[in-house]
Amino acid sequence: MRLPFISTPLLAAAILAGFLVQAPRIWAETPSASGSVLPTGGGAALFDPSNAVILLLDHQIGLFQTVKDIDVDDLRRNVVMLTRLATLLDIPVIATASEPNGPNGPLMPEIAESAPDATYVPRKGEVNAWDNADFVAAVEATGRKTLIMAGVWTSVCVMFPALDAKAAGYDVYAVIDASGDPSEMTSRVSVSRFSQAGVVPTTTNAVLSEAHRTWNRPEAADLAQLYALVAPNYAAVIESYFKAQSVAAATE
Repeated sequence: MRLPFISTPLLAAAILAGFLVQAPRIWAETPSASGSVLPTGGGAALFDPSNAVILLLDHQIGLFQTVKDIDVDDLRRNVVMLTRLATLLDIPVIATASEPNGPNGPLMPEIAESAPDATYVPRKGEVNAWDNADFVAAVEATGRKTLIMAGVWTSVCVMFPALDAKAAGYDVYAVIDASGDPSEMTSRVSVSRFSQAGVVPTTTNAVLSEAHRTWNRPEAADLAQLYALVAPNYAAVIESYFKAQSVAAATE
């Protein structure tokens, strides 16, 4: 997805120009066995991208018509960010739909476009993806223990497998703004129930930042593009900055 008014290379360069600083030498030191915890203890409370898998549950275009707690354009853009992040950092993606030939409709096509290596698991009508043996087997086959889930509806299609996966011993995150519910009240109750069950409610921007961790990495420019995707108004900040710089240079 290309943002309006500013080219992708320019956007990446702008963000990096403002924020790309070399991380302390400690980042280059050998991390602990988890692969993400530094000698300082930094990262101990964050998820490890090398142990994570992204599960996209029932992002079906028919269901989008029932979503009222978030703008559907925002929801879809946030799902695209998750898939692009996964592709960039080699995080497995598993997508599923209960019955794509019914009124709920097929999965949003952007998932396959942004994550061409994603695994798709068709279900046999089960509302809860964790009731489907093929879906659970696909998750187990990744060998990863942190599940980052998003879907429509949050209160059902995310909630049910999230609770079951938590009970099965996984660390589970629910990405609220890449999910949708029929009302704001339903969404608030969903977040409360997640918290009570030990499922971590989070956002796309938090997932991006948690996976990113440092600008001192080869994917920094590509990651920079994703920040403006989850915060589109930030592109205007970048444009203003460059305009101010060009005006200052012209008047010198």
